[in-house]
Amino acid sequence: MTSWNTPADLKYAKSDEWVRIEGDTATIGLSDYAQDALNDIVFVELPAVGDTITAGEQFAAVESVKAASEILALVSGTVTEVNSALESAPETINSDPYGAGWIAKVKVSDASFADTLMDAAAYAEYCQTR
Repeated sequence: MTSWNTPADLKYAKSDEWVRIEGDTATIGLSDYAQDALNDIVFVELPAVGDTITAGEQFAAVESVKAASEILALVSGTVTEVNSALESAPETINSDPYGAGWIAKVKVSDASFADTLMDAAAYAEYCQTR
């Protein structure tokens, strides 16, 4: 049985994104489970700073040697920062999904969607069922 890293300070979606909310800033990325399932990530399509994103809708994408995947917003708000290092090193998501592999930071206008997300224990259990 595989065990994926699921930091306890994050919230997780069934679509395999994670969010860390600190004050009115949310950092969003892909989970360890997602990067493992995708295998070698070769391209990341980032949003633009200033983009308005809506919780539950696509705001970015990744491509791997296996598949392309949408990345869904877990909060609504305005993109304040993107991880432009991923443009030249998309594989960073594979090696450090919760650290250097973050995708975007968002000034949160509505965090209510985050209340529907799983905590680390529930997400780890969910991953084991797939």
